[in-house]
Order: sequence, then C-alpha cells, then structure tokens
Amino acid sequence: MEIVVRNFIIYKLLNSLFLGISIGSVMSIYTPLAPSIYSIGGLLLALGMLVVAKFYYKLFNIYWFYAISLLVEFVMLFVVIYFLVFNISYATALLVYIGYQVTFLFGSYLVRAETIFLNEPETLSRIDMSKQIGSIVGMIFSFGFYSYYANIPNIEQVYNIHYILLVVQIVIIGALVLSFRKSA
Repeated sequence: MEIVVRNFIIYKLLNSLFLGISIGSVMSIYTPLAPSIYSIGGLLLALGMLVVAKFYYKLFNIYWFYAISLLVEFVMLFVVIYFLVFNISYATALLVYIGYQVTFLFGSYLVRAETIFLNEPETLSRIDMSKQIGSIVGMIFSFGFYSYYANIPNIEQVYNIHYILLVVQIVIIGALVLSFRKSA
C-alpha cells in the first residue's frame, strides 16, 4: 500500500475544512456538560494516548495508518449523523465529546505516522499549508453561515450547519480512500 500524495493533501485540506466549520458548533453542543466531564475526559484521553504510544512499534506501518485514519473519519461521521438524528441533549453532548476525544486519542499517532510516511520536507510543508488553508476557509465559512442565519436560535444554526458537515465528512472519507492505493 502506498500514499497518493496529491490526494492525501486534498484529504488533509478537507479534514481541516471540517474542523474550521465545526469549531463553533462544538462549543454550543457541549453546553449541557458539567466542567468535571472535561477533567475526566482529559484524564482518560491522556491514559489512552499512553496506551497508543506504547504500541507505536506495532502501529507504524502504512496499513495501520490507513485503518486508524478511516476509523477516526467514521467516528466523526457517526457523531454528525447522531447529532442530526437526536439533536441536542445531555446524551448527545456527551457522545459528541467522546467522539472528539476518540479522534484526539489517535492524533499524535496520525501526525507522527504522516511525518514518517511522507517524510519529504516539501510534502510536509504542502500538507501543513493545506491544513491551515482548510481551517481558515472553514472558519470563514462558519462565520458567514452564522452571521447570515443570526436571526434564528443558536441551536438551530448549529443543527443546520451539521447538514453541511455531513456532506463534507462524506467527501473527506472518499478523499481518504483515494489517498491510499495498493502497491504494484
């Protein structure tokens, strides 16, 4: 298996676009959670990251990189769909928080694997630039969206932007799949 660099850069741009669009909505979704949840979540995240780091020696191959990348993207797809189906509640806020924590759990691994498998400085520069561009475009889009719909309740704005996030997340998964191909 090998990485198609051009497609991977597009994937990273779209992934950061999702982040940029979602950043404001996540804060609204988390509102029902008590501050102590963040302490517990942070502790569990740190412990989980220790476990993942312990198994780096097994995980640093391209197949695990692809599989874990797909897992993270499908977790986000599930979170978006769950929110659209069940809307805002304590349970939804908790599930969204857990979903994001699961993605963060593998964050260090994915960044390190990306650096190992795409170890050319020019490629890494293009990836990081695409991530920043995606985040900036996503935040500008989000700001425009929320400004345009300022006359409707905040939670309804957050709910509506999740339809856009759903489409973006499906495209992200497609871009990720196209970023890897079987070696000849």
